[in-house]
Amino acid sequence: MRVKACVALTKASIMDFLQFRLSAFVMLLGNIIYLIVIYNLWRAIYASVDNVTINGMSFNDTMIYLVLASAQFTFMEAYLVWMMGRAIQSGKIVLDLLKPVPYAQYLLFGLEGGNLCAFVVTFIPTFIIVQIITKGAIHMGINILFYLAAALLGMIINFAIDFFVGTICLYTQSTWGINIMKEVVVLFLSGATVPLAFFPETLKRIAYFLPFHAIYNTPLTFLTKGQELGIGESFLMLGEQLIWAVVLLLIGKIFWKLSERIITVNGG
Repeated sequence: MRVKACVALTKASIMDFLQFRLSAFVMLLGNIIYLIVIYNLWRAIYASVDNVTINGMSFNDTMIYLVLASAQFTFMEAYLVWMMGRAIQSGKIVLDLLKPVPYAQYLLFGLEGGNLCAFVVTFIPTFIIVQIITKGAIHMGINILFYLAAALLGMIINFAIDFFVGTICLYTQSTWGINIMKEVVVLFLSGATVPLAFFPETLKRIAYFLPFHAIYNTPLTFLTKGQELGIGESFLMLGEQLIWAVVLLLIGKIFWKLSERIITVNGG
């Protein structure tokens, strides 16, 4: 029964995404514009130095990383904290808790279909455009399968972090400041805005010690360094992601169980 409910939620989220097809087109157009800006910006940066590579990354590596990080954001970020905040403030959360699946699963599968559509509509076309511009710089081999697995785990890690932060809203009754702070921290330390290879050594070690790098940096490494990674190293990277996903989901589940008892609606 629970499996059927999860499948139904996924189908509903796909239909919801398809109702707003123009927004998908705008996201794709935005990524193309971003691609043009990033291309010219980093072309100028690399033209200003004598080295072909900077911090071990070539121009193609950097451009591929940043453009695909932006495209990955479209199916990674589901604005879960905003959704939970609105549900808490409006009282809708009480109805959500009556659904035949646990609240976390209800949110996860309710977003899954939209994320899948965003991947197909936005990420894949952007990937193809990048391949054309860089003349096939992305290695097409088993690393693509590793990327897909890593992107899925990264999405689960991102969901777990969002769910934990969203639960804090039960105490604060506000989401704006908390979510903005979370977005800045996650996007920066995950390597979504600047590749981790460009970080100072101390900050880089801190970033790799935290779970955020597993959201963007790990999947994108399979695309930029696919030929250089061995099978063993690739599975170790996926294993680290899996551990973070399990740990963060458990922390979120425990925190939610401790927090749901304080839910109040209209002063009740």
